[in-house]
Amino acid sequence: MDNQLVRYQERFNYQPINRKQTSEGRKYVTPDGRAVASVTTILDKTKSEEKKQALQEWRNRIGHKKAQEITTEAASRGTSMHSHLEHWLAHGQVQKKSNLVHQHSALMATAIIEEYLEPSLNEWWGSEVGLYYPELYAGTTDLVGVYNGVPSIIDFKQTNKPKKTEWIEDYFLQAAAYAAAHNAVYGTDINQGVILMCSKDVEPQNWVVDLKEWQNKWFDRVEQYYTLP
Repeated sequence: MDNQLVRYQERFNYQPINRKQTSEGRKYVTPDGRAVASVTTILDKTKSEEKKQALQEWRNRIGHKKAQEITTEAASRGTSMHSHLEHWLAHGQVQKKSNLVHQHSALMATAIIEEYLEPSLNEWWGSEVGLYYPELYAGTTDLVGVYNGVPSIIDFKQTNKPKKTEWIEDYFLQAAAYAAAHNAVYGTDINQGVILMCSKDVEPQNWVVDLKEWQNKWFDRVEQYYTLP
């Protein structure tokens, strides 16, 4: 436990930002009093027609009720896995719970911890950190810290089955958005994104990416969002 707590370093005074649901989607009220779109809303609203069609075809193929059940189950599993990882960061251990969903997600969290966080997380500065880019957008990243010696935005993801790199471009854009926001507000130079994923069959995956190449793509999506009819 002490070993994990030593890894926390309070390097920035992170300020909370409040979520606000509007007719235009989730927005965040930033410390300067502005309500801005969330990163996830921007990504969703600017999704390509090809991706929208693929999602609709999947729902039609398996049935809308079944699709909703799968989506809800995945969301619950993901929330629980995040909770276990946050608890480990703060206390150095995964929570023990009797609920079967929590037990399963604890195995997924443990796989991420043992495979990636224990050997590679040098220190962390904040968990569930609210970040915003003034006047443009805001969101919450899972973890900010130093991964393999490099300042990084780190996000945790669960999946029903292992993913190919070409399927998760939005995760890289999301990390680029958080890095740009952190750099703008806190004067940092974070350019590394780390995606740590585990499938429901407890198969961990990771991606470490240079976010510089994703910054322009992300701001293209921001511009696209703000010019939507």
